[in-house]
Amino acid sequence: MSKSTITNQPTVEQDEWQRLQELVLFEKEARLKGFKLIAGIDEAGRGPLAGPVVAAVCILPKNLFIPDIDDSKKLTPKKRCELFEFLVNHKKIHYGIGILSSVKIDEINIYQATVQAMLQAVNRLTVAPDLLLVDGMQIPHETIPSQKIIKGDQKSQSIAAASIIAKETRDRLMREYDRIWPDYGFLQHKGYGTEMHLKALALHGPCPIHRRSFDPIKSMIAPVESQLLMF
Repeated sequence: MSKSTITNQPTVEQDEWQRLQELVLFEKEARLKGFKLIAGIDEAGRGPLAGPVVAAVCILPKNLFIPDIDDSKKLTPKKRCELFEFLVNHKKIHYGIGILSSVKIDEINIYQATVQAMLQAVNRLTVAPDLLLVDGMQIPHETIPSQKIIKGDQKSQSIAAASIIAKETRDRLMREYDRIWPDYGFLQHKGYGTEMHLKALALHGPCPIHRRSFDPIKSMIAPVESQLLMF
């Protein structure tokens, strides 16, 4: 396969070309088994103390190789934003996004919320995939088989693409929340439990997008709830 198979991207160095070839091995294996539309799925936001969990699914054309694509956590914010814009604006790429709020996370737990966000993302695709490649977990779709790939965002181009869409979508949401609740520093930490965030929580208490089922927030609100029950 020649470098001419790269779509809408400049020529890349040999090392990067080799890496991109390795990133489609799971997709190639799936096609050899008869699957044609192969979707990668990943999520962003399982660990934070605040904000939603966001999942994304992405179907890439067979002969599209995207230079610099990688696990979203390994990319600079600038590069992640560039790749996000490329992915969501490419006419031959299909994607879907699922978002579950902190309220829903508290109701059903973060694992189930992640599964529901992933299924929501799949249901929002405009085409139905034949196979789901999922980063680190299985999802129980009624009609589409799934394959769990540990560290899939580093091993599959489709999952890496989904990870970029999910993280960039969530980061943009957290920037909006920072404008609404500026006291917590969501712009900097995106809801994760950094020292800055914990100090803000101790000073201001939780805001509406904090996850009440997560510690230390759960421990902070328990005494207040106990006092309310006394009246």
